[in-house]
Amino acid sequence: MTEAQQFEAFLHNYQNMVFSTAMRLLANPSEAEDVSQEVFLRAYERFGELKDSPTAGGWLKTVATNLSLNHLSRYRSRWSFFSDLFHGRDDDEEREVDFAAPDDTHEALEAADRREIVERALQSLPSAQRVPLVLYHLEGLQYDEIAEKLGVTMGKVKTDIFRGREALRRKLRLKLEELR
Repeated sequence: MTEAQQFEAFLHNYQNMVFSTAMRLLANPSEAEDVSQEVFLRAYERFGELKDSPTAGGWLKTVATNLSLNHLSRYRSRWSFFSDLFHGRDDDEEREVDFAAPDDTHEALEAADRREIVERALQSLPSAQRVPLVLYHLEGLQYDEIAEKLGVTMGKVKTDIFRGREALRRKLRLKLEELR
């Protein structure tokens, strides 16, 4: 297999993880695609080191996280409570979700629906709440690491995570009531 074919297989194996990481932080598909492309450009430059590395996935996730945070910090002036709630997303647009085929299709569909509902609610949070929440719960960073990455105090991180959890809880409760 040529190096180009190896890189194509590498890209195929990791593209969903990289895009999901960027999407959770940016909550904007086109920006997440841009960040994903940049991640894979950097991976291509280091492909000799990454192709046989057992930590390639972790490296890609770290790069995707850092590039997403850099992107957000460049556009921090757009971080406002209300503008992120109403940024013109098309909520009817279907996203392709890649799950392993389970034995019970009905349970799998319910799980996919729950995941989609949580993802949409998470993406509707303001960046100031969504980003620390994703970094803490989905990326596994500690409060001090998040504060350092975002250049804010640990108190602000704790407050934003608390407020993000509360806002997410309210959104999910409303959605649950809608579905009843």
